[in-house]
Amino acid sequence: MFNDIQRVGFAGLGAMGAGIARRLMDAGYEVVGWNRTKEKAQPLLDAGMGWAQTPRELAASVDVLFTMVTNTAAIEATAGGADGVLFGLREGTVWADISTIAPDASVALAERVRATGAWFLDCPVSGSPATLAAGQMSVMAAGERAAFEHIEEVLRAIGPRVTYIGPNGQAILTKVAINLALVVAVTALAEGVALVEKAGVDRTAVVDAVLKSVIASPVIGYRAPLLVEDADVFADVQLQQKDLVLAQDLARRLGAAVPTCAAASEMLNAARSSERADRDFIVSVHDAYVRMAGMA
Repeated sequence: MFNDIQRVGFAGLGAMGAGIARRLMDAGYEVVGWNRTKEKAQPLLDAGMGWAQTPRELAASVDVLFTMVTNTAAIEATAGGADGVLFGLREGTVWADISTIAPDASVALAERVRATGAWFLDCPVSGSPATLAAGQMSVMAAGERAAFEHIEEVLRAIGPRVTYIGPNGQAILTKVAINLALVVAVTALAEGVALVEKAGVDRTAVVDAVLKSVIASPVIGYRAPLLVEDADVFADVQLQQKDLVLAQDLARRLGAAVPTCAAASEMLNAARSSERADRDFIVSVHDAYVRMAGMA
């Protein structure tokens, strides 16, 4: 049914993808990579990662394939066409897509993969490059349970917190729920900080108190400090709002209510006009609140 795992492929070597690929290499796996821009992969190539010229070549040369690209359009471009993954998959290969894409598109892709004799898991992760570096990344997986169990050890090399959710599509649905809650929580924090700044409270002191409070969490832990020292970008407004759009689209199809999601998305719309819109979204949103309060 399955091939023995000897080579692991990774397509999409952005900041997070490159970090995951490196963890797999550090765990002893032979990793072969592909990225639209080869220059971004140079540090990994220097460290011994193999290289494939196309997604098709990558899929044909590995036993487990990971993809981590920006959105639904990007995964469809990687999958289709003469040089796409679907033309390279071998029977028994497990393709685990880490991307955050539209759930219905993920389920449709699983059907196309099944027709090749390979297996598809939607396999999103929760965390940031900081979480990954600390060895605290969480991984969700959905699809055939046998395929999940076959690559579970590989997934645990990415992060120790691995959860099997259910049939294809259910892991990406869970990721949509998690990211909805994440954006709402971070947006609410930016709102609260800006509110008491308007009252004259020092921002640095507020952030310090937040990190010692009951609302402290992993995401607040690495994002709140950016309000004091804008030192990193985990996800900008455009990337983070993509997740809210997925949640709103899902809610419309299901007839579900997501009012806090809608409110947070409106604040991200306002943050797009910030001069700091290219920074992490907590910085951009806070800047929008500051401007709305007349403090800038």
